Order: sequence, then C-alpha cells, then structure tokens
Amino acid sequence: MKPISSSSPTRAPARPRPWLFPVLALALCLYNVAPARAHSVAITDDLGREVRLAAPAQRIVPLYGAFIDILAGMDLTGRIAARTEADATAPGQPDVPVIGTHMRPNLERVLAVKPDLILQMDGRGEAREAAEQLAALGLPVAIFSVSDFPGLFETIRRVGVLTGSEAAAAALSESLGRRLAVVAEGTGAGARPTVFFEARSGSLLAAGSGSMVAAVIIAAGGTNAVTTEKKLVRLSDEELLRLAPAVCLTQRGPMNPEARPMAERPEYAALPCVRDGRAFLVDEWRFSRPGPASVEAVEELAKLLTGRPS
Repeated sequence: MKPISSSSPTRAPARPRPWLFPVLALALCLYNVAPARAHSVAITDDLGREVRLAAPAQRIVPLYGAFIDILAGMDLTGRIAARTEADATAPGQPDVPVIGTHMRPNLERVLAVKPDLILQMDGRGEAREAAEQLAALGLPVAIFSVSDFPGLFETIRRVGVLTGSEAAAAALSESLGRRLAVVAEGTGAGARPTVFFEARSGSLLAAGSGSMVAAVIIAAGGTNAVTTEKKLVRLSDEELLRLAPAVCLTQRGPMNPEARPMAERPEYAALPCVRDGRAFLVDEWRFSRPGPASVEAVEELAKLLTGRPS
C-alpha cells in the first residue's frame, strides 16, 4: 500500500486569457492618471479689461436678457443663478432668484446667489455703474457692447471661453450665421428701401446708425433712414416727414408700452410708409436687444420688406 502524500498534485500553470491584457492596461492607465484639474479661463471684455476665472463659470448672473438667450443657445441654462425682473425664466428650467433690474440690480441679492460670473451689456451709464459696483465687491464682471453681428458673434465666442464651452459657442454662431446668409441670398442686389425705426413715441426717438437695429435693417435688405452715428436719435415730426421713409417700424415693449401704428396718427398721414401700407408694429425684445433674437428680427423684417408671407 502506497503512502498518501500530503502535498497537492502539481497543476499546470493557467494560461492568461488574451482579452485580459487590454483590460489590465486600461485599468493601470486609469489608476495612474490624476483627476483633471479645472483650468483657468480669461477674456478681454469690451471695456478692455481682463476677466479671468479660476475655472469655467458655473453660477452666472446675466444682468441683460440677451445673455440668457446666448446661454440657452449653448445649452447652459442650468448655470443661470439669477435673473432680472424683466427677464423670464429660461425654458425648461426651475425659477431662479430675481435680483432687481438691468440697470439697478440689488447688490445684496446678487451676492446672496454666490455668482462666479456676472454678464452685463454696456450702453447706458447706469448699467455700467451697477456692473462696476459689483466688480468693486470682488465679483468677476464681463461687460460687452454689441451693435452689429460681428460684435454679437465675438461676444458669444467670449461667453463660450468663460464657460468652457467654446465648441457650443462656435456652433451657435455658425447656426445664426447660416440663417443670415439665407436672408442675404433672398434679398438680392436690388434697391434697398429706407426704413425708419421708432424706438419711442411721443417725444420721437429713433434708432440711429450706431444701433443693433441698424444692423438688423441692413442684414434684412434695407437702409436705415437715420444716418446719425448714435444708437438713439431724437427727431422732430418735421424731420421725419423730410426723411420720407418707405417703411416705418414702431417697436412695442418696455421702452414704448403705448405703441400705436403710424397709420393711426394723422400727423404722419403724408409719409410714404403710411400711404403705401408699410408701417408696422414690431417686438422690442427681438429688434432692439442685441442677441440671438436679432437674427429672428432680420428674418421677420426681410419678409416685410419683400412682401413675402411669413
């Protein structure tokens, strides 16, 4: 009888499975790679100031409604931390705190939402003063001035940098640019009708050639009847009659809440735009607020100028 051996039977070494090597290699790589650090971002705003953030902005306070439109176009509405009284909540998002108005934000309310970026549109002294007060409190503030489409696209690009979303910003600008190109193709090289834009009735206030409205008029195939290089120009009724615009637009919105079509005002009965039935009411938000909606304004105006149905 053979003695029983206390040692285990010798086994053949297990063969490594071929598919295991790539898995182990990947695991090793993941183990050795340190977590990505948030990178700093910086731009120069339209006041010539460097705006530098330690990381892409996550809690943004837009003090001007067009920035909500820009962030929405980049699918970043979830980063909006507060809004002004005049602006609606971003579509599909829960409501956020209201921090006052574009020109008079409540500083305590702004501080309470702990923003890491504030966006403001320049143009009026009070708006800039409010932004500078927030900057003096140590908050990152970027101020932009937009009066044409190249300026709009450059603003979108810089917002993309500050949010770490350059690709989304480029896609938004490209989409808007394509729509403008379609309008340009449809307007052709014919005569451009003169267009008068009434920003406020009563004490007649018109859009000058330095305004976003003027850029909308040109892109839609028209010519601004007011050539003064200002955003807003005060005119007398006599001056308007002398300009004799072919098309008249009266905006309706916060700046001109009691807007009436020029056709309903006897003092303008002699204007070509009234005689020819080409005096229209338009939405202030689309036409006067520089932003993605400006392209909608171009599309709308192009249809009015060419007589094509909507």
